[in-house]
Amino acid sequence: MKVSELRDGMRRVDVEGEITEISDTREVTLRTGGKARVADAMLNDGTGSIKVSLWDDQIDQVKVGSRVKIANGYTNSYRGEVRLNVGRYGTIEVTE
Repeated sequence: MKVSELRDGMRRVDVEGEITEISDTREVTLRTGGKARVADAMLNDGTGSIKVSLWDDQIDQVKVGSRVKIANGYTNSYRGEVRLNVGRYGTIEVTE
């Protein structure tokens, strides 16, 4: 699937691309009361760019310039912007 084809509310999204930027990591409080680290990364595949939310260990897996493959992700809209999420059942893998 291409980034340009992604729309709000999609499930089972498989996409590959390059991480072009990563925001600073921030700590958030979860609904369960625990804490987690989260960062936003920009994924570009040549057809477009989309923000990807990275959580905890995922943040340490990638860096700017990493080529990644996201399998079984999903999209949602946050503050009017469509975003890609790896989610609990998805995977992110660095391919280069």
